[in-house]
Amino acid sequence: MDTVADLLAFLDASPSPSHAARELARRLAAAGFQALDPSATWDIAPGRYVLRRGATVIGAVIPSRRIRRFALIGAHTDSPHLRLKPRAAYACEQCLQLGVEVYGSALTHTWVDRDLGLAGEVWTRDGLCLPVRIGRPLARVASLAIHLDRRVNDDGLKLNPQLHLAPLWGLASNSGNSTDAGEEFAALIAAAAGITPAEIGALDLSLYDLTPATRGGAREEFIFSGRLDNLASCFAGLSALIAAGAAEPDVVQVLACFDHEEVGSESAEGADGSLLGQVLERLALGCGLDRSAYLAALSASRMLSADMAHAVHPNWADRHEPRHRPRLGGGIVLKTNHNHRYATDGAGAAHAHTCARRAGIALQDFVARTDLGCGSTIGPAVAANLGISCVDLGAPMLSMHSARECAAVSDQADYAALMREHLRA
Repeated sequence: MDTVADLLAFLDASPSPSHAARELARRLAAAGFQALDPSATWDIAPGRYVLRRGATVIGAVIPSRRIRRFALIGAHTDSPHLRLKPRAAYACEQCLQLGVEVYGSALTHTWVDRDLGLAGEVWTRDGLCLPVRIGRPLARVASLAIHLDRRVNDDGLKLNPQLHLAPLWGLASNSGNSTDAGEEFAALIAAAAGITPAEIGALDLSLYDLTPATRGGAREEFIFSGRLDNLASCFAGLSALIAAGAAEPDVVQVLACFDHEEVGSESAEGADGSLLGQVLERLALGCGLDRSAYLAALSASRMLSADMAHAVHPNWADRHEPRHRPRLGGGIVLKTNHNHRYATDGAGAAHAHTCARRAGIALQDFVARTDLGCGSTIGPAVAANLGISCVDLGAPMLSMHSARECAAVSDQADYAALMREHLRA
């Protein structure tokens, strides 16, 4: 019960990827992790370390200066959402609106008629990065009345992202001038950041649903929240790293929560970039390994690629492969795709089953229907870039990529328990 309450608090503290990264770093620091400066030389000694870069956080526990392998958990801090364009504010038909870009594969209809706040970062002209959060009903993507679209319930809602997703955030002045709208919006953001409008250099802001994360269901067996995919995995990995305890004395335990997975991971902070390899190599070199020994350690390493999984939907059960229908509350889901959209192989699957057995929890299997496409994760990218074994798994959920998602309470403790066994193995 305490774990679920803590997960809900984590979700509410993380309305944007940058806020999620700050909250992860804050909790790691509270658990005794020290910060590493990526632009400085690292003096590595046995202990706990954390690196934050943008919306990516990498934490590590180094038990000794002799490294044989890494035990890694990988997840991601970003979720599909509506992100503001650089010149977002404008006036149209005497309404103030915001130009948005759809980030990732969002279920766009789920953002309609919701109370939306704004969160992210403001960069000042002198390079300072400030977190910003406006946690009140600021914006709304208004739906079109059925009287003006009589066939919407028969034909389905079709939203053009350029024309139909711009939220309202106020009424324009009599002039209806977009320049005035931009100035008013800059003043709003500056006040939230504690600076003047003239100090704003750039904005990186996202809309988010203001409804708090909560428990639901007749017996409160569900979690209803935005961003479960994939902050529930970040939280489970965080819990596992803090609670894992000592592994073998030559194993480095690592949690890597990346940004930009939902848009392909190809960035300086993404899992398909060089950041993770650079961090692991710097840790290894700081512990006295040469590059040959570091590469040998990589070859003996394994990552759990933790990303939420598709539970069978009771209204659309036929969208699942008949013998691979994970259930909410049925245990953690092992993902397989032989076209390498997931990275799980036979050795990795055996490792996951061993960890589950030690943790006393159940595993479920998922493969996509042969005639349907399959999503992907950070697993294949990390496996390809570092040459390490990766296993793709996740807790089952419904409404994936919605502004409001659903998971089972009972699966969350199992998720962290499986990761702890992986880190201890």
